[in-house]
Amino acid sequence: MAADEVKTSVRVLCRRLIIINKNEQPGLQWLIGSPFFPPFTIVSTFRCIHTLPSSPLSPHYSNESDDLRSLLLRGFEVIGALIVGENSDFEQVASEAVSASRNLRKFLSGNVDGRDSEDRDLVGAVADLDTGNLCFFVSRSGDSTRLESVDDVIYADQPEKYVWERGCLLRCELKIKLPVYFPVESPKEAGDMYLRASDAIAARFRDPQATYIIEAFNEPSAEVPHPVVLRGVEVVSDLGNAGLSNATAEEADARTVSCSYFCSKRKDVSSFKSVEEDADKIQVSVLLNRSGKSPKYAAPIAEYFPALKEAKLLVVDYKLRVLCYAAKDLSLEKAVSNLIIVGLIDQICTMKNIISPNLLRQHPVLHPYHFSPPGFLHPVTVIYELRYGETEMKQVEARRSLHLRLGLPFDRPLLRIANAINLSTPNTARSNSTSKGSPLLKDVHLGIPCSGVSGGVISMVQGSYEYHHYLQDGYDDSGWGCAYRSLQTIISWFRLQHYSSIDVPSHREIQQALVEIGDKEPAFVGSRDWIGAIELSFVLDKLLGVSCKVINVRSGAELPEKCRELALHFENQGTPIMIGGGVLAYTLLGVDYDDVSGDCAFLILDPHYTGSDDIKKIVNGGWCAWKKAVDSKGKHFFLQDRFYNLLLPQRPNMV
Repeated sequence: MAADEVKTSVRVLCRRLIIINKNEQPGLQWLIGSPFFPPFTIVSTFRCIHTLPSSPLSPHYSNESDDLRSLLLRGFEVIGALIVGENSDFEQVASEAVSASRNLRKFLSGNVDGRDSEDRDLVGAVADLDTGNLCFFVSRSGDSTRLESVDDVIYADQPEKYVWERGCLLRCELKIKLPVYFPVESPKEAGDMYLRASDAIAARFRDPQATYIIEAFNEPSAEVPHPVVLRGVEVVSDLGNAGLSNATAEEADARTVSCSYFCSKRKDVSSFKSVEEDADKIQVSVLLNRSGKSPKYAAPIAEYFPALKEAKLLVVDYKLRVLCYAAKDLSLEKAVSNLIIVGLIDQICTMKNIISPNLLRQHPVLHPYHFSPPGFLHPVTVIYELRYGETEMKQVEARRSLHLRLGLPFDRPLLRIANAINLSTPNTARSNSTSKGSPLLKDVHLGIPCSGVSGGVISMVQGSYEYHHYLQDGYDDSGWGCAYRSLQTIISWFRLQHYSSIDVPSHREIQQALVEIGDKEPAFVGSRDWIGAIELSFVLDKLLGVSCKVINVRSGAELPEKCRELALHFENQGTPIMIGGGVLAYTLLGVDYDDVSGDCAFLILDPHYTGSDDIKKIVNGGWCAWKKAVDSKGKHFFLQDRFYNLLLPQRPNMV
């Protein structure tokens, strides 16, 4: 096949390509890729939310570039655009998408008036929501006037594996106290001095005396590679006591060391769970050698510069937290120079632009956080203003804007500070889990045997929960506390999804809440009286402000008839359900339902378990398992002569 006959293909990694809904007006999405991937590989998509009043398809490039520069990890970039709406002339619309992405790249590179400083092949995509048609075109660098139609679109089966087998994360944190002196008589000069001081700090990252220490982000062990030190343009491998004679050729010639030197050689990412657990991470620390080299010994010198006028000192705290994505075969020298340093400078500039207008008032307290939203293959970075509480409208609107850009639902908190991924050093993470973490088992349904329903569709709980059951916490509630334990499991779900920060209440605290709202008499506190679905709804409303829907059935035989409604609950709300009937209460985590045959199964988490928190005992004993209303031996799981109440907690509509 001739070179000009090679088929052009687009590879789509993101789980959800189109994030603009059918009932919305036409819109534009930025297509995100990486210079470390083959051309036309789409990793994620961001909605364009800053547009000119004249048209929703006319981006406000300055505002868009400011946002994306802050959000996007270095190592990812805009590789094209997708226009969604009612489209007829696909090639013309694709040309507009390519033009928009090329203009945005100029703003992102700071080369607004000239050519894209890193001119590259770009993707122009068009989606017609009425017909469902989706077409891709590509524009080659150096020939932006001609578009090529793309017929070969590849949707990756294991996108996480594609991303994290090829690359790793570089992490750098740096605290800076920036002193700014300005004349009391001329407070306007403070702004200029602050800008100059911030620019000077940014310039120091490329100073020959700046030192970067690169080390493994692992538990200390004999297998952990020794740190590598970069001093200015010189690269030196710090081999500790091992010495160069014992080093490999790769370690000795540190200038050629790649990121893979610090990456796990045995890690399998085919069952990727999260960035915190599975992505290879490399720690980068920044030091500044102020003394330099001197031909002879000399005492330190302090210089005194008296102020000519009365001056005031203002100290601005920078807390920089930079995360970058790098190919594993990228040299450490290039990773620091092209990713870490540029990321640090970008973050300082972003913070400088936010702080500068309010410098002399109570200036903003800014802190970067990294998030890994559901459906995204890579983290994003968000800089929050810590002077505001998370429930204040200014912060709520900021998060709502982020949800809009990332195509996230507006009925759940996904970008609150508590949602930030934990990339602390391993020792810190371990100590935090010991002091603040719960010892209870989480998500015990993962990995259990299948339901046995042929052709069914599984709908189940969304997110994590803790398994609460009899005899936990040294408290004997066997025979009467199953509904209390089910309620504790439900409340743990709301805690772990960051809807609430209250502790999971004890039996006594649950009883006290029912007394305070007038549902029970004071003597109820400390008793062993049962509670049911209605009492659970009262407690959820009082303690969490959560409303509930209640389904009543006259007998256990009618429960399979509710499977379609229960499946809709798990798909739309995703919260655990409490099933109460007679003297028994269960937690329902999902249903497997075949709407053709009517065959179904219920994923039951049983609070009546009295053993230790051993996942094997729980699963093998059927305490968390799929249960059919009638099993193969004709035994009924739900009582036929008892009514049942099903409590369906509703997910709060909040971000």
